Amino acid sequence: MFQAMQLTGLAWRMPPIFPGGRVCVPCDFDMRHFLVRAVLAAGLPCIASGCASIRSGSANDLDRTPRVAVISAFDAELDRLRAATVISSTRIINGRTHYLGRLAGHDVVLLLSGYSMVNAAMTTQSLLDGFTVRSIVFSGIAGGVNPGLAVGDVTVPAQWGSYQEQVFARAVQGGWETNGMAGEFGGYGMMFPRGSSVAAQRGRPDSLERRFWFPVDSLALAAAQQVSQTVRLSRCTQTNECLGREPRVVTGGRGVSGSTFVDNAEYREWVWRTFQADALDMETAAVAQVAYQNRVPYIAFRSLSDLAGGGAGRNEVRTFGRLAADNSAALVLAYLKALPTK
Repeated sequence: MFQAMQLTGLAWRMPPIFPGGRVCVPCDFDMRHFLVRAVLAAGLPCIASGCASIRSGSANDLDRTPRVAVISAFDAELDRLRAATVISSTRIINGRTHYLGRLAGHDVVLLLSGYSMVNAAMTTQSLLDGFTVRSIVFSGIAGGVNPGLAVGDVTVPAQWGSYQEQVFARAVQGGWETNGMAGEFGGYGMMFPRGSSVAAQRGRPDSLERRFWFPVDSLALAAAQQVSQTVRLSRCTQTNECLGREPRVVTGGRGVSGSTFVDNAEYREWVWRTFQADALDMETAAVAQVAYQNRVPYIAFRSLSDLAGGGAGRNEVRTFGRLAADNSAALVLAYLKALPTK
């Protein structure tokens, strides 16, 4: 999301992204980018120093091997899964390394989405444009919302929504005026959530509909439920800091995503009261919306690294972020092993 933006040792670097899906590595973002664009537009070969991994968008660019895509927001979430993968090759697309190989009997492509909603949506669409994706699996950490859950638990929600797609209402005597633009949910002060605008699955081109919840694949959720009781989750960190109880897996329920790192008890309580969400993060609903538009099955595994401001002391992510990431990865590995290879 993530709720892990404060995880110790992480540094966020914005890769140089060239318009049109092209990447200049290791070019700085300067006039050379614009010169390369002009050369490509003229149909001439790329002669600029340092330019690589140019995507033309032609059918020849498509990797035709059906793969399960495994996505995480940042390195600490992907490390364990990448270490378990037999990597045969890599591709760099739009500044993201795509690791191709075999994991738990499946042809896979592993990659990082980057933090937050725009990066997650952009990376997911680029992935689907360049690879033949059977399904998408997201593995990472989240902030806990459900008061019945604890740090270290792994949530596998049945549906995800973008809860910070909102109307900021006008203050009027006795309340707020949304001019009919709010959705079904109550507001947090002046902020009223509503569904995301998506292209209608049926009807004429460019027609739109609003949708709040994007369900995960039902068969994938059933498989996750089946293996959930077989996985041993970690209770203690490598420095012997331990959770208060054994973590558990919760399948079903809801998750919400938005571009805000949440560490506020009052807001957390509103999210629980309004959406009955088990977890909140900063990427999954964006991935879900792209998957929905492209008709690609998806599922997300999110382990609770913190309580989004609901804990008694400091935010727990610095202590239990890595443990939570590894717990999510452990369940993903069990899920992939149980998943049919065809």
